[in-house]
Amino acid sequence: MGSNKKNFGAEEIIRKLRQADVELSQGKTVLEICRELSISDATYYKWRRDYGGISVDQARRLKELERENERLKKAVAELTLDKVILKEAARGNC
Repeated sequence: MGSNKKNFGAEEIIRKLRQADVELSQGKTVLEICRELSISDATYYKWRRDYGGISVDQARRLKELERENERLKKAVAELTLDKVILKEAARGNC
């Protein structure tokens, strides 16, 4: 916790949430589980909100879609800039 910030992948987060579900059903508290997973309870609840209802395959697909979305956003930004430059050039402002 604290400065020991770790970046877990979606698949690992889902596995940890499943492990937490098992341990919760066995009577452990969220705080005990968080201590075992070396995460804060805030992180646990954020993970639960973001990944609680999806499978590992769905998480992989989500990650792929996020990467594709980022690539497309960059392409649109570049094309928009090209368009602005061409408009300026057509007006004779270059």
